[in-house]
Amino acid sequence: MHKVGFFRSIQVKFVLIYVLLILVSMQIIGLYFARELEQTLKDNFTNSIVDRMNLVEFSVREEITKKRKDNDPTLEQSLKNVLVEFTSDDIIEVQVINPKYRILATSSFDNQMRVGQHSTNDNVRKSITSETMKDVVMMDPQSHNRVLSLAKPIFNGNEVVGSLYVEANIESVFQQIEEINRILAGAAAVSLTITILVGIFIARAFTRPISDMRRQARAMAKGNFTRKVKVYGSDEMGQLAIAFNHLTNQLQESQSTTESERRKLASVLENMTDGVISTDRKGRVSLINDSALQMLGVTNDLVINRPIANILGIDDAYTFEELIQMKESIPLDFSTEDQAYILRATISVTQRETGFVNGLIVVLHDNTEQEKIDMERREFVSNVSHELRTPLTTMRSYLDALAEGAWRNEEIAPNFLHVTQNETERMIRLVNDLLKLSRMDSKEYELNKEWVEFNRFFNAVIERFEFSKSQNVRFTRNLYSSSLFVEIDTDKLTQVLDNIISNALKYSPDGGEVRFGVTVSGDYIKVMISDDGMGIPKSNVSRIFDRFYRADRARSRALGGTGLGLAIAKEMIVAHKGDIWAQSEEGKGTTIFFKLPFEQQEDGEWD
Repeated sequence: MHKVGFFRSIQVKFVLIYVLLILVSMQIIGLYFARELEQTLKDNFTNSIVDRMNLVEFSVREEITKKRKDNDPTLEQSLKNVLVEFTSDDIIEVQVINPKYRILATSSFDNQMRVGQHSTNDNVRKSITSETMKDVVMMDPQSHNRVLSLAKPIFNGNEVVGSLYVEANIESVFQQIEEINRILAGAAAVSLTITILVGIFIARAFTRPISDMRRQARAMAKGNFTRKVKVYGSDEMGQLAIAFNHLTNQLQESQSTTESERRKLASVLENMTDGVISTDRKGRVSLINDSALQMLGVTNDLVINRPIANILGIDDAYTFEELIQMKESIPLDFSTEDQAYILRATISVTQRETGFVNGLIVVLHDNTEQEKIDMERREFVSNVSHELRTPLTTMRSYLDALAEGAWRNEEIAPNFLHVTQNETERMIRLVNDLLKLSRMDSKEYELNKEWVEFNRFFNAVIERFEFSKSQNVRFTRNLYSSSLFVEIDTDKLTQVLDNIISNALKYSPDGGEVRFGVTVSGDYIKVMISDDGMGIPKSNVSRIFDRFYRADRARSRALGGTGLGLAIAKEMIVAHKGDIWAQSEEGKGTTIFFKLPFEQQEDGEWD
């Protein structure tokens, strides 16, 4: 927030407005007072002159209307004597003019030569003509002082017998006015100074709470809700300060609640395994959690403010308006040749009560494993159906032949029954293997573990196969030199070895070799069974433990295999907390490895 300029401050504005109002009021009062004072002083001065003129008028009228004798002074001399008595400091000159505008007498010694001449004064002419008194203030060209010019007609009854003309020095009146104005100006300056000081004090009293509220608002904008506005009184400003403090408390509570909810939301978003993306009303990404970033393989700065359809890679198929109307989830296939990767995007719309769309919430779920499970389920059902259909088809064909009379043929009937019996046993083995896998998948089994010496146990299994094998295959053993005691379920581990060794024999060529080995690696014993068979392509090595996988389907089916042996072996090894894997090279044979937990015992513990 920028600092408020001096002339933009409400305190300065308040003082300026207050001073301007006082100045305007003082100007109006001063003008009115000066005008009225000037008019009053002028009227008083004029009235005083007029009063004295009235006194002289009587004497002048008497002299003008008097019948003179031979020994009486002339009219001019009599009028001069009368006018001399009328002179004073403020009267400059007094003239008596007859109706024909001739000057009969003057009180001015310097203007005696004008006696007998015609007067050119307009006031005199107007007063005689209009029979009213005329006055005017004019400027003396010599002294540059203001002079009051008065011309009053002299009546004898209803007849105008002359005019009395007076010039009075009214400059003193204007000087008094100027002096009074100077006094008023000084008083106004003093009062204005006092007014400014009082205005500043009053303005500070009004603006101090506002300044406190402004500082508090700035602190609140920065997230500081601890400050409080000082309450200076119980007036409106005090009530406003109280309301502001209450607002601060409410905002602090709301901010705390919002922050708590934000942290909860952030914690939920960060700890969600699903990806969450939020957009604004234009479809640009405004929020994305770490799970979504990991799923999409992008960084936050590359996603924010970009269109959601572009981020999800569906901008060619959907527009933002179409995504708003989308009711079903959208599959997103990011699979490569080496690895499957499928996401599913569920879209929901956020909107106000008015229906205005604020944006979208997109939830991403990694659907790769589910797709794999669905695919494996479909493949499993297909494989089971295929495995069961083949022997059933064979059995049906032979049974139909027997039903049609082949049972009477002593050469064909035993062969047909033997094939039917073999196919039945094959289906029984398949169903038993499926039941075993089902129990393992549902954990409905227990391991009956016991301590055994593994070399002796392994040798016994190998010798059983060596005595019963029909092919010309050599067995080579490379077992551990010392005794190895392990805790195992002998029945289940026997089945593991049977499945692996039978596969090795099954795929070994005539004259081939099957190698057996046992080594110790840390806390595990590692068992190796290797053959010289046809091998497995490198791309399929990881699949040999999948259910119903066969390297050579035709041969293994002909040998009675179900394709579940290694899958069962893997489940049993994992149940023993071990691991199983394979190494193979096409045309050179296959090696199966598995590890079992092993604890080395002190000498003599098994004595």
